Amino acid sequence: MTVRSRLTEVSRGQARARRDGLRPLPPLVLDASSAVELSRLWRTRRTDALQRRRSVVAAYLVASGSMGMISAYQSGILPRLPELPLPGFDAPKVDSSAEAYQLMGMPDGVLALVSNAVTMALTVAGGEQPPRWLRALAAAKACVDAAYATKLTVDQATKHRAACSWCLLATAATFSALPQALRAAR
Repeated sequence: MTVRSRLTEVSRGQARARRDGLRPLPPLVLDASSAVELSRLWRTRRTDALQRRRSVVAAYLVASGSMGMISAYQSGILPRLPELPLPGFDAPKVDSSAEAYQLMGMPDGVLALVSNAVTMALTVAGGEQPPRWLRALAAAKACVDAAYATKLTVDQATKHRAACSWCLLATAATFSALPQALRAAR
């Protein structure tokens, strides 16, 4: 059974009885041979479609690294957040603001990490040729991420009157992923 056929079977929630008499695998679990094939595909296969998806994941890893620093500061792990020594840059002012803790009553850096993880998971799901709906969902999520990053960037300028270099790095990474995410959806 190919990875694609197993993923199709899993996505439909179907699990056939195995010939060896063992119970079928639960939904969303691949058999070992399909998992080995999928591992090889992601690590070694070089197609334009996979390269686009890899570039989306790479950009989101950069954004996640930046959000990790912010999360460490917002949760008290880091006593201070380093910032560029340039006029107008003040990451601590932006990332310790009330707005940074209002959504769900937690640091927004942590929420950004969760959001980035969801986008990456949608991007890599489905094997080499994920179904069209999954590709469209991943692209839509990347669009939502870019729109929210835009809102937060505008807030830096209008509400906080300061820029956060870590936030701007994450925004730039999110926007760099957007064209590839949209191409992958086609």
